Formats: sequence, structure tokens, C-alpha cells
Amino acid sequence: MGQLPEGRASASPPFTTTGIDYAGPFSVKIASLRSAKVLQCYLAIFICFSTKAIHLELVTDLTTQAFLAALNRFIARRGVPSHIWSDNGTNFVGATRKLKEISALLNDSQTQEAILRESGRRGVEWHFIPPRAPYFGGLWEAAVKSTKRLLKVTLDLQEPTMECLLTIICQVEAILNSRPLTTVSSSPDDLQVLTPGHFLIMRPMTALPTDGSLTPRTALRSKWTMAQFTVNQFWKRWHKEYLLEQQAMLKWHSPSFPAAEGEVVAIMDYNLPLLQWSLGRITKLHYGRDNVARVAEVKTASGVISRPVRKLCPLPNQ
Repeated sequence: MGQLPEGRASASPPFTTTGIDYAGPFSVKIASLRSAKVLQCYLAIFICFSTKAIHLELVTDLTTQAFLAALNRFIARRGVPSHIWSDNGTNFVGATRKLKEISALLNDSQTQEAILRESGRRGVEWHFIPPRAPYFGGLWEAAVKSTKRLLKVTLDLQEPTMECLLTIICQVEAILNSRPLTTVSSSPDDLQVLTPGHFLIMRPMTALPTDGSLTPRTALRSKWTMAQFTVNQFWKRWHKEYLLEQQAMLKWHSPSFPAAEGEVVAIMDYNLPLLQWSLGRITKLHYGRDNVARVAEVKTASGVISRPVRKLCPLPNQ
């Protein structure tokens, strides 16, 4: 395995080195005086190489002007990056028709010239990854996977309005930036963790209380309840899949990486409110006859609880 790029391993402000990719399409309903039209829009995903913070922008069509407008909105909110990495479009060869349309946009010479000209005017160095090598953009491809697929599933066949979809996207961005990365201190009494949101707003991401009793039928009463229900469904699915993915990557059940006392863990609790994580520190492990730890005592903010090791997820830095 090669060395990490400099932008992944150096300390820098958020989005100094940024990866960009597209996701979509998503159907939105545009209401007019006589009828409602359904249009296709896309999602531009910006991810910071050093902090893994994510920024989402809605793009109304696959044109150079729409992409540059999304880029300008991103720069206005997050600052001017020094380096930007993106696909060159040829990585979508053999994909669906919609992805080929994205490929045509990114691989168009005039589009690339306009992007390089605009970025050069702002002092940004733009990089295109090699053709037929999407793994070079694995950092932002993971963000696309966790955002696009679950948004597709949660939206299902619904066609939200533009305002409703913007609300959903902003809350999804907060969800993605709330994930715990590492502990703040080594004190056994300190359970605070660092998240991508800390690098953006200098504190954990928060959300207003939501109505957990909404159902697919009652959520159709208004645009707001529909957005609330969609975000709740996205949070439950993504929170569960994220913890399972982290545990599978580190494989605590294997002898090569056993659970250890003193480590801060995320507890698998799938009924938590929006943006809330159940965290604790392992204080004691209970071993079986085969000398394998299967149960742990975990110190949380509300006291000491006992949980199976398989229900505990180590943080990514561990």
C-alpha cells in the first residue's frame, strides 16, 4: 500500500484539500400556477481530505454553469481550498445512462477548461485522478456511497419540493459530520470525542428535537413532516450501517485485534435521537473458558452498564 497523499496527513484548515464528486439524480417537484413539474437534480459532494468533513450542494442540472455556481457557493461558505481533486469522467464508462451524462459533463474539454480557468483565477490547483482508476478517489467515493444510496432508499418514490429537499440535504450533512473520530483526552472520566463538526463550528453538531412517531402515512401531511420523517429514516439507517461497518473493519472478534480495557467505544443503540451517539469507556472485560472476551462493563455518562463486545464499536482512530 502506498503512502497517503500530503493533504491526508498534514495539519491544515478544513477543506484546504478537497475532493469533489456527483451523486444523483433526485426527483424534485416544482410547483407552478397551473401544474407541478418534476425535474431531475444532482448532489455535489465536497469532502475534506484532512478532517473528513462533508459539504453538500444541490445542483439543478448537468451544465458547467451549474457546477461553477455550486463551487462558488461552497467557497463562499467554507473558504478557498488550495487543492481540489475530482474524477475526470471516464470512470463512469459502462455505467447507467444518468452516470454517463455526469461523465460527459466532467470529461468535456470545455467544462474542464472553464473549471481550470475559474479555479486558477482563485488560486486553486485542480487535479484530475487517472482514467479508469476510481480507487484514487476512494475518500469521496465512500461519501457518495453513504449519502446517495441511503438518500435514494429513504426518499423512495417520493418527489419532494426543492425547499424540502434542501432541508433534507442540510440535515443529512449534519448527520455525516456528527460521526465520532477520536477521543479528546485520555482521562478515564472524559467521554468527549472529536467529530468533523468540531472543525467546522468548533462544537458538536446538534439538531432540534424531532417527532419519532411519524409514519409514512402521517408524514405526508405537510412538506415539513415529510422532510422530518425522511431525515429520521436516513439517520436510523446510516447510524446502524456506520457502526456495523466500523466494527467489521476492525474485527474485534479476531485474536489479532481484541477489545481492551480503557478504550472509548460507541455503543450500538439504534433508538437514539438525531445526532446523538451513545459513548462509553470499557472498564472491565469478562472472559470465557477459551480466554476470549465476550462481555464488557462500560462506563457511560449515566453509569456503568454491561454489554456484549459485539455491541461495542471502537472509534475509527483505534
